[in-house]
Amino acid sequence: MTSASTSKQQTKPISFAEFKDKMVSIITCDGRNIVGTLKGLDQQTNVVLSDCHERVYSQTSEVEQEVLGLYIIRGQNVGIIGILDEETENKMDLKQVRGENCNSIVH
Repeated sequence: MTSASTSKQQTKPISFAEFKDKMVSIITCDGRNIVGTLKGLDQQTNVVLSDCHERVYSQTSEVEQEVLGLYIIRGQNVGIIGILDEETENKMDLKQVRGENCNSIVH
């Protein structure tokens, strides 16, 4: 074995079961940021969120949050799913946050 092959670290596969009933942020392929509680996920990465909202960012004004409630996102439109730290989320003042929305993913 070469040192290059032994230095590669094995990564542990992520179990989406640990995401269930947690607050997640999903960036969709069209650049939207959807935040809510993950209630379901299937083999095609179709996602069911409850108590969710879309965050719309602006460079000149505060973050707008469009309430969506119970929401389903088709797996082919999911770009990134990440667990949010609820304590940090609750402390964050979105009226002070400025930024740009993500661009669409182009294949």
